[in-house]
Amino acid sequence: MALNLPDTVRYDKRDRIAVITMNRPEAMNSLTKEMLIGLEAAFDDFEADPALRVAIFTGAGERAFCTGLDMKEALPALNEGDALGYDDPAKRPFQRNYKPIVTAVNGMCVAGGLEFMLGTDIRVAVEGAKFGLAEVRWAVVPAGGSHIRLPQQIPWAIAMELLLTGNTIDAQRAYEVGLVNKVVPAERLMDEAMAYATRICDNGPLAVRTAKEIALRALNNEPAFVLEKMMSARVFASADAQEGPRAFAAKRKPAYTGR
Repeated sequence: MALNLPDTVRYDKRDRIAVITMNRPEAMNSLTKEMLIGLEAAFDDFEADPALRVAIFTGAGERAFCTGLDMKEALPALNEGDALGYDDPAKRPFQRNYKPIVTAVNGMCVAGGLEFMLGTDIRVAVEGAKFGLAEVRWAVVPAGGSHIRLPQQIPWAIAMELLLTGNTIDAQRAYEVGLVNKVVPAERLMDEAMAYATRICDNGPLAVRTAKEIALRALNNEPAFVLEKMMSARVFASADAQEGPRAFAAKRKPAYTGR
């Protein structure tokens, strides 16, 4: 049965490889609820299709991979807990996808975009890509698994720099600390991602899937995701979490009280 995906999600099957694209370049591929539902459906289909072995995940356009939630849509929900709606810890991005995912980072990769990338396996980035989690600047937290996954994947001090300052790092720094596998010119991005995907496809599919499943399940992250969910709700319910998004929308400096 054909998937009924929104125009903001493209899903192409190229022999053994799926290419899934966030297709909202005019908004720097910021995420709407419709997009999140569409992406989940596309990746569920990829996982279930026995003909597909690897997915390449990317964004449309030349400016951004993904800049997180569309704040115009998300602002009303920010004070209701987890704006991403991940009530089930297993629904942190790609937590139950055991087939490999190669990410082709074509530009800005921040907030929810970085949270998506952290759930993938191999990452190729363009030279001008930026990576960061700016949520604390607006008195909220990245509640899609970043507090657990980021310190697992890069050195503690670098992870804390990103989580606590809201600063971004460039592609070269991301490569140096192990956040991405390779940095390439923009014109080579998809070729490099496809090369990784093709190489994986040449291996035994059951062995590849099992290797990822063992590695992912051995992390036992779901109890930590429950903790993140519980503690994030406290932040989202605070007065500061109301002030931060208002200041963001008004393009002014927020006035935080610590409450």
